[in-house]
Amino acid sequence: MRIALDTNILVYAEGVNGAILAGTTVELIKKLPESSTFLPVQVLGELFRVLVGKSAFPPAEARAIVLRWQDAFPLIETSPSILVAALDVATDHGLSIWDAIILSAAAAAGCRLLLSEDMQEGFTWGGVTVVNPFAAKKHELLAGVLGE
Repeated sequence: MRIALDTNILVYAEGVNGAILAGTTVELIKKLPESSTFLPVQVLGELFRVLVGKSAFPPAEARAIVLRWQDAFPLIETSPSILVAALDVATDHGLSIWDAIILSAAAAAGCRLLLSEDMQEGFTWGGVTVVNPFAAKKHELLAGVLGE
């Protein structure tokens, strides 16, 4: 099963919201199958913005972190068709254009899950279901991937 990661998952893994959440997130990511876990390019841009803008990382350090993530998982580029789909999602469902691009990219890559704490848990579009990996009760698809 293909899985996409939202920005907040990478932000947490980088320790921006504390060491405990970072540890939990890193453990989660280690359990995900590398070859079927994807990163929308939009997520990497947002990660850089959060690291530099909100967390005061030096730009060179944030760049190195983004490039490390880029090398860790296959990427989903933002194509014109993904942008048009994102415009439809944003219009029809009230998502921000940035979240809609991430969701549309995940759908274009054939992902079944988008792990995100920021988007609406259980929202499904284009075959992709948004799942909060930190919810008290794990979504059944995620539990299956994690072997729980």
